[in-house]
Amino acid sequence: MVVKSQLKFIKSLYQKKYRIQNGLFIAEGRKVVSELMNSKFKTHSIYSTDPQFKAKNKVEVHYISEKDLTRISSQRSPNKLLGIFEIPEVADVDFSDWVVVLDAIQDPGNLGTIIRLCDWFGIAHLICSPDTVDCYNPKVLQATMGSIARVNIVYTDIADLLEENENVAFGTYMKGNSVFSVNLPEKGILILGNEGKGISENVGLKINSKNRLSIPQYGKKTTESLNVATATAIFLSEIRRGKSVTN
Repeated sequence: MVVKSQLKFIKSLYQKKYRIQNGLFIAEGRKVVSELMNSKFKTHSIYSTDPQFKAKNKVEVHYISEKDLTRISSQRSPNKLLGIFEIPEVADVDFSDWVVVLDAIQDPGNLGTIIRLCDWFGIAHLICSPDTVDCYNPKVLQATMGSIARVNIVYTDIADLLEENENVAFGTYMKGNSVFSVNLPEKGILILGNEGKGISENVGLKINSKNRLSIPQYGKKTTESLNVATATAIFLSEIRRGKSVTN
């Protein structure tokens, strides 16, 4: 049974300020929790409705009822497991390959999907502006399907980063050079902007006009724009296609 003090503590971790305060975050569901338990993340505790479930490394497991899991979960139909994990120390970013940078992405589903895309395309480092949604938001974690375990995520000021970094920065815009016709380098920085406003002005000033990339529209002009996660998939596919052709 989940006692009142546990319930209050667990529920508090759904809010960013308490995640930061405690250095902990919540993950839900068999796949995500299992992925995190077998990764660099340190497990704080596990709540399971399966009495046969065993955790490695003497991790504390609380066996609870379906009713109690529903009480501590953010989901309407929670799936067997809920885990609490330690937020890791920020790791350095390796710029020897492509790095994805997100400028004020707000939708948790978009961020989660982009993290999953980085994992799929072998992008090891993802940089986010401070006003991008928290990567430890439960909805983000759910959308990553466990890929957050394999992508290093850093929050920092993007304009300052571009000022200090020597790699070529490419910005994604509605109007720019077609990504299908540009020769992309072996390494670089790919910047994607806010869902509604695009790349912010102060960041855009750091991007050479010739390095503004776009995805050409072939259909009727009734569609305003692509979803940022969908666009990310196309850009990363072109980045990796170019690299494989070069090699």
